Amino acid sequence: MLASGNSKNLKSVTGIMEQEQHERNRGVVKEDLISELPEELLLHILSSLPTKRVIATSVLSKRWRSLWKMVPKLEFNSNFHYTHQFSENVGRTLFSHKAPVLESFHLKVSGRYSQSRACDEIDIGVWTEIAFERHVRELVLELCSERCVRFPISMFSFSTTLETLILKYSVLVDVPSPVCMKSLRTLHLESVDFKDSESIRNLISGCPNLEELVIYQCYRKDVVLTFTIVAPFLKRLVITDYFVGSENGGYVINAPSLKYLTLKGVSHYGCCLIENVPMLVEAKIREVSYIANENIVGSLTSVKRLFLDVSPLEIKFPTDSIFYQLVHLKMHTRREEWWNLLMLMLNSSPKLQFLKLTDEKRKFRKRGLVGRKWIEPKNVPECLLPHLKMFVWTRYRWESELEKEVATYILKNARQLKNASFSRRPIHSKEHHKLEERCKMVKELDGVVRASSSCHLVFVVDSVE
Repeated sequence: MLASGNSKNLKSVTGIMEQEQHERNRGVVKEDLISELPEELLLHILSSLPTKRVIATSVLSKRWRSLWKMVPKLEFNSNFHYTHQFSENVGRTLFSHKAPVLESFHLKVSGRYSQSRACDEIDIGVWTEIAFERHVRELVLELCSERCVRFPISMFSFSTTLETLILKYSVLVDVPSPVCMKSLRTLHLESVDFKDSESIRNLISGCPNLEELVIYQCYRKDVVLTFTIVAPFLKRLVITDYFVGSENGGYVINAPSLKYLTLKGVSHYGCCLIENVPMLVEAKIREVSYIANENIVGSLTSVKRLFLDVSPLEIKFPTDSIFYQLVHLKMHTRREEWWNLLMLMLNSSPKLQFLKLTDEKRKFRKRGLVGRKWIEPKNVPECLLPHLKMFVWTRYRWESELEKEVATYILKNARQLKNASFSRRPIHSKEHHKLEERCKMVKELDGVVRASSSCHLVFVVDSVE
């Protein structure tokens, strides 16, 4: 295999190969330099090309006639075939393929084939069975059909090589009994259907060495599900769930080795219980709301970097929890009463060193600001005295009195602050009347008597609106 530093050379050689094939098609005869390369290098080059183009190289010369059969990567897309040809082409290619180990097998079924054949389960079953017989290491199954195809889970018990499994869209995950996939390290379940909660439990518990799990749900049938995730070696977990949950469903996570966690869109579930995550390095909690009787933020006290895009009105906050390891906090300022959540976090994070406030949306949501005011706390949070060194506020709303008060408070109390940066949206030609007001804001903030005499204040204009 080529070293990673030779990627540019690989692209160059691939380009030469494609040019030679083009010239042969035009009837131009030139010295064949590519064919003189070692077979290992040629197979590596072919592995970077789509399977359809790899097979096309068989007409180049006698040397290339059977070379494609040893390429360890196969990729099929029904969009590139006529309906009656796709099944034949996939089957013929798989039966002719001779590579002892199949590094990856990607199957995308959509368009005309999925409409006419409804993603025939027999075809899918045969193709995946052949892939498992070839000791496949990465399997990606992307099906777009009017009905779901039941994935042949029974094959997992016979696989000792599968390391990555990615299932997308019209796939039904039905696992009536525990499976055994000791080699699986990465599992992505994106917009698939699950028969029941037991299928989820059996699938994940059957992957004892799982290190990365991605769950994406935007729509599913009306089935109450509890995602039980017990994974002793899981390091990265990403859950994006825009399905309106049920009080009888939710997430239960037990991952003692977890380092990176993302929760997004999880809403209206009966539970979202996160247990036993002592090694957590980074957590992102976005748009999570109305979880019954649970304390999501309070279960993350071991985290070192935390991003919050939630409202304290929609999620419970652990008033008695302390984030002893938290050094980096990023918070969104577009949620209701975000400033109260900020103070709760500052009071609970004694070692915080970096604070970033941001509004990544182009238009600020004013809902929640009317009738609500910033109330300066009586006691200064401990982190502002000896630890906070960096304060960044992107898309700072200079016309907001509330944001001005929050910024002033931090500047007046952060004794070890080294840098404070504020970015604002640009003023367009039709808004020249606002220029004077903005200049006034800059002077006011610059004139604040800062607790840190070494604090460097910077004002930046956003380059993207």
